[in-house]
Amino acid sequence: MSSERIAGRISPEIMAMLNNRKSLFLSSLTSEGEPYASHAPYAVGDECLYVLLSEIAVHAINLQANPQASVLIIEDEDSAKELFARQRVSYSMTAELLPFESDDWLSSRDILSARHGERIEQLSQLRDFKLFRLTPKSGRFVKGFGKAFAFTGKSLTGEAIAHLRDGHKKRDDVAAPAPTPEHAA
Repeated sequence: MSSERIAGRISPEIMAMLNNRKSLFLSSLTSEGEPYASHAPYAVGDECLYVLLSEIAVHAINLQANPQASVLIIEDEDSAKELFARQRVSYSMTAELLPFESDDWLSSRDILSARHGERIEQLSQLRDFKLFRLTPKSGRFVKGFGKAFAFTGKSLTGEAIAHLRDGHKKRDDVAAPAPTPEHAA
């Protein structure tokens, strides 16, 4: 199946996932190059995600020093049919700090406020809270076992998308389990 046909089927599912979740897991890099994972509420923009982060939080410090980030948005485990194959979308992203009260800052704050309410208005007026735009470079969408898709491009649903078909394979070299003492002859 062509990339365009796959994208036509998968893109609406990715957008539904993004629109139905409210927070993401965010991985950034410390000044020592160590990964740091956290979470943040987000809003969906035009081919990007927006987050409002306090500059005293480690992830905001990290993103200001190194704009490379990884984002995971995942189905709730309580509602998942299969814990090992929870529906999820992950991205390799670039973070951009938006200048306070710039046109971009104002419009992204409004998008966040529409999604998360009055709390965004309150937090955005505090000097330590910074607005970041997260723009994708690539990503993966997993719908379940055997249903994984990789995509590239500065789009939340990918400019090019491919079904990952060379996945799970049985081991040929797995020996039969050793007998337990009560079954040993």
